[in-house]
Amino acid sequence: MTTPPETDSGPIRQSARARRATRIADAASGGWKVVAAKILGLGVVDAIAIYALFVLVRSESWLVAGLVVAVTLLVNWIYFSRGKLPAKYLAPGLIFLAIFQIFVLLYSGYIAFTNYGTGHNSTKADAVNSLLLSSQNRVADSPNYRLTVLEQLGELSFLVTEPDGSVSIGGNERPLKEVQNAQLEGGVAVGLDGYTSLGFQDILGKQTEIAAISVPLTDDPNDGMLRTPDGSSAFLYTSSLEYDEAAGTMRDTNSGTVYSDIGTGAFTSDAGQELLPGWKIEVGLDNFVRAFSEDSIRGPLISVTVWTFAFAFLSVFTTFALGLFLAIVFNDKRMKSRKYYRIIMILPYAFPGFLSALVWAGMMNQEFGFINVVLLGGAEVPWLTNEWLAKGSILFVNLWLGFPYMFLVTTGALQAIPEELTEAATVDGAKPWAIFRFVKLPLLLVSVAPLLISSFAFNFNNFNLIYMLTNGGPRDVSAGVNVGATDILISMVYKVAFVGANRDYGLASAFAIIIFILVAGIAIISFRRTKSLEELN
Repeated sequence: MTTPPETDSGPIRQSARARRATRIADAASGGWKVVAAKILGLGVVDAIAIYALFVLVRSESWLVAGLVVAVTLLVNWIYFSRGKLPAKYLAPGLIFLAIFQIFVLLYSGYIAFTNYGTGHNSTKADAVNSLLLSSQNRVADSPNYRLTVLEQLGELSFLVTEPDGSVSIGGNERPLKEVQNAQLEGGVAVGLDGYTSLGFQDILGKQTEIAAISVPLTDDPNDGMLRTPDGSSAFLYTSSLEYDEAAGTMRDTNSGTVYSDIGTGAFTSDAGQELLPGWKIEVGLDNFVRAFSEDSIRGPLISVTVWTFAFAFLSVFTTFALGLFLAIVFNDKRMKSRKYYRIIMILPYAFPGFLSALVWAGMMNQEFGFINVVLLGGAEVPWLTNEWLAKGSILFVNLWLGFPYMFLVTTGALQAIPEELTEAATVDGAKPWAIFRFVKLPLLLVSVAPLLISSFAFNFNNFNLIYMLTNGGPRDVSAGVNVGATDILISMVYKVAFVGANRDYGLASAFAIIIFILVAGIAIISFRRTKSLEELN
């Protein structure tokens, strides 16, 4: 009798278990539907990434393009790999966090160290081209260049038949380039392979866009550009400014004035006159120095900072005081129908803040507002146009908006204080005011102090109320920046960056950093001080 050879069944059983685990994992993951959805989703992500790469490469943003490639490859590796379940859940959130939080913060910080703003929002090459375009004049003896307007993928080009019979093609900021395979009719080029020739009706429909096109004659912008008045013929235009790339100067051929690049992001004459637009450059700490050294900026900045602190402090103090007073009153058991009064008290909290501010702005209108017309019998009190009345109006409206929150908070905190403490103090002979001052208020502050600090930070940046009620007005005409008497720091930053003809994103970003430092410093100091209250527990 022979004994069958023993076989090693361990690896076979292990392999079977692994296949079974894989089948269970696939079934748990949703099967082919989930896989198809995953492939579709990644296809969309990859398509967006490829489109972004085309745009970034065209604008020569190599660093950002490299980051897009790295992130795209990482995402594909994570989701096409088995396992890595935590990374699959975390990856979308981390990517959005990086894009909408970290990148925004870093880019805002970077802008604070540049001269980015109106007249300084592009590169030096773009600024040179814009200056030459803006000072063009038609050459008196310019020959007539016959042309046909072509379109390819939504981009317009000029197919030019030059006076010597040669044919060239060019576009806006794309110099003419000679072509050999143009279709000719009567000695005039009328078409080119790969392009669509526009007919008369098409030209009429795009006449504004076509009239704005300037096609450089050569790579040297000083040689002039072709422009067309009717879409069928073009004429030579030259600029009254002459650019010397080697010397980095721009010369006005009419007056002979030379404008030089002195490192300020604009061509500047010896008399200090700048040619705009300029270009964006890094200026280091200049924006911060301007904020504290230029009188036209420093004065308004100090005034706005003082008012911002006063507004934030008074808003917290008044809303807390009124909310606490009402909470004490409605916490008294001798008060009848307390729950109905509490409902009425929190009604202002139920309305959207920005809508309430707009309603109050209408009611406080000097000429036809409800307060002046109905309550004051036709008086024209400048509630929102006088500096001090406007500040008082803002504090009043913010009190109306904010006391319900404090009322709710303090009501809850008061009800959490044990009654035994009050009874013990009463037995010891303490009066009601002494009980409140030495027993209830310290215990109350333990609970609400962090909320008061956060309320202070909120009011420090309470942009909605200021913008909706007074828009920062009345305007301070003597200030060097766009600012009003009731502007707080955040609304001033908004105006400097986005309102008016002269928008200064660099200075606004510097202000934003200053605000961040102030708020962070106040919060840190306040939270450290409130630790002493915790000892009461």
